[in-house]
Amino acid sequence: MATQEETFKKIVAHCKEYGFVFPSSEIYDGLGAVYDYGQNGVELKNNIKRYWWDSMTLLHQNIVGIDAAIFMHPTTWKASGHVDAFNDPLIDNRDSKKRYRADVLIEEQIAKYEEKIQKEVDKARKRFGDSFDEAMFRQTNARVIEHQQKRDALHERYSAAMNANDLDELKQIILDEEIVCPISGTRNWTDVRQFNLMFQTEMGSTADGAMKIYLRPETAQGIFVNFLNVQKTGRMKIPFGIAQIGKAFRNEIVARQFVFRMREFEQMEMQFFVRPGEELKWFEHWKAFRLKWHKALGLGDQKYRYHDHEKLAHYANAATDIEFQMPFGFKEVEGIHSRTNFDLSQHAKYSGKKIEYFDPELNQSYTPYVIETSIGVDRMFLSVMCGSYKEEQLEGGDVRVVLSLPPVLAPVKACIMPLVKKDGLPELAHKIMDELKFDFRVQYDEKDSIGKRYRRQDAIGTPFCITVDHDSLNDGCVTLRYRDTMEQDRVKIEDLHEIIRRATDAKELYRKIVGDKLEDTEE
Repeated sequence: MATQEETFKKIVAHCKEYGFVFPSSEIYDGLGAVYDYGQNGVELKNNIKRYWWDSMTLLHQNIVGIDAAIFMHPTTWKASGHVDAFNDPLIDNRDSKKRYRADVLIEEQIAKYEEKIQKEVDKARKRFGDSFDEAMFRQTNARVIEHQQKRDALHERYSAAMNANDLDELKQIILDEEIVCPISGTRNWTDVRQFNLMFQTEMGSTADGAMKIYLRPETAQGIFVNFLNVQKTGRMKIPFGIAQIGKAFRNEIVARQFVFRMREFEQMEMQFFVRPGEELKWFEHWKAFRLKWHKALGLGDQKYRYHDHEKLAHYANAATDIEFQMPFGFKEVEGIHSRTNFDLSQHAKYSGKKIEYFDPELNQSYTPYVIETSIGVDRMFLSVMCGSYKEEQLEGGDVRVVLSLPPVLAPVKACIMPLVKKDGLPELAHKIMDELKFDFRVQYDEKDSIGKRYRRQDAIGTPFCITVDHDSLNDGCVTLRYRDTMEQDRVKIEDLHEIIRRATDAKELYRKIVGDKLEDTEE
């Protein structure tokens, strides 16, 4: 059985081989941690974005969208705290001349203790079989207890150093844990320093008149600076939300794990404005709603978990991540944050403009509090790929690689295949394609054996294959093959549209999320 690391390598290779993700500017040997989405990847990504956008703007009458510019006035980033505080703790190894994030080195060390514990558990499970009591083993096995104590002590020390922003202590932890540089193998470390993650450029035609501006490191500020514009022009009543999908840029030093952490990435964010004092009620509401949204895709409820933040940002009073089980462990795909009134207050202070909402029910003005839901499109893409990739052993010893993508997200919904390239079969296949193409992305394939064609579609996650054979010319029926079960049905050509629509319609997912009665968050 493949290790998780091997599985992840296979998924990365699969993404390239089947047109999902390519290394950026690959003919020039690529650019670190920057990727291009291929012909299937862009469709999957667009479907993820559509699923998110519609779940926000269609299911909630009080959520509207905007598309703010990437460039913003530089004072925006002063007000938001990014100019002074958007830093990573970096450390260099003097021998390899390589730079690392100190926090990542320590987190990897914590993960090593967890891996050691897991190895002991796996060994014992093999030894004891069905009678194995994992909980009891974890509490009583001396080696497990020792590793757990070391892990907990390190975690406590690390959390305290991060919360206190104590760079000396971070270096001391690295020394005490005897963490070595993966390249040089030595412990010849520099001190830990802060490094700002924003990309800088200049706007203006002359050196003297140029203004220093930044590529935005997050999309949220575009929403906050437009709060009054949207509220007034849309006559929005609190509570209401503003949604946005857009690119953000971070000069990550340790960008890794494929599209999980990149320097140019895309975010789907919704800022929900509420009355002060009601923010924690709405925080719980959005936490539950967002998890339902993820689980509705059917990738497996057990693959998701909440992770409450131990270290809160200075402006937050509650924060939770929704984590997905990737091949490299549970990782954050979405954050839900109660940001208080920090953002709007800061922009009011730095701009000198009054940013308040007059509440007619309370007959008073106030600065609204904000609940943020923020999800990385690329991380979501990766979680869907990892959750869908399967290698299945077939009778006769063959292995098929299949992407069991949620049909609503699949890049191609159906592939139409004439059994042979003659006898009028291609003409009928094209006729079927012409009828379906207005509503669904469909492909036509007549090359190779039917078996090989099925495999190609399995590999890109196409839910349905439609085979046109000689009988189709007489009985008006085709063979419909289902991707996940490989079962085949004989169906009428005129029924195809409804079968595909039912399986790929996002409405079914939305009903799952909100139940039969659509919630109205204006109540």
